Amino acid sequence: MTNSKNSSNNSSESNELYAIAETSGQQFWFEVDRYYDIDRLNAKEKDKITLEKVLVLKDKESITIGKPYVKDAKIELEVVSHKRDKKILVYKMRPKKKTRRKMGHRQELTRVMVKSIKIGNSAPKSSSKKETVKKETKPKSEKSTN
Repeated sequence: MTNSKNSSNNSSESNELYAIAETSGQQFWFEVDRYYDIDRLNAKEKDKITLEKVLVLKDKESITIGKPYVKDAKIELEVVSHKRDKKILVYKMRPKKKTRRKMGHRQELTRVMVKSIKIGNSAPKSSSKKETVKKETKPKSEKSTN
């Protein structure tokens, strides 16, 4: 009994870092070292992709919620492969008209592996100095009417 409790505690500890991000018009719960199937991306296999539309980020200490996105948060993905989803049948029929249409659809997918979830400051300190220089400049004097 104690072993099962310890294993359940270990599994909850492994989920300490996750992020919810928006891609392909959907929201995904991303965890490190897991793979996900998302809509087809224009990328080759083993390419690196960075998602910056992070809605929620949770690490060991805190949870960060974006308004609407978390500032300076990034999720790095690696393209594993391109594949197709299972076939979905679409059947349309108009009763009493002898009109029937049967079609199939297979969604194009990209399988990606989450390599890292990061939050960091990407704003350089030199940009703040430029702002102070702009503030120190004298305002233009008003035109005098003669």
